[in-house]
Amino acid sequence: MNDTDIKAKQLTRVMLYVHERGSINPMQALNELGIMRLAARISDLEKAGIHFDHKWVQDFNRFGEKVRYKEYRLAV
Repeated sequence: MNDTDIKAKQLTRVMLYVHERGSINPMQALNELGIMRLAARISDLEKAGIHFDHKWVQDFNRFGEKVRYKEYRLAV
């Protein structure tokens, strides 16, 4: 399997996940889909004409430190 095939499968996984769950964030992409570079896949989808909205989410990591990450949704 070449890089193009892997990327295409990742794009499909992201789209299915967002359709089923409504949104996706980097930890969900890594833990549930095996995708380490969610922002890159979102960028690929946007170049293909699929538009996303995002919001910054603030949370705490396992050490109790504040962290921020983007959560992506399909644009309406």
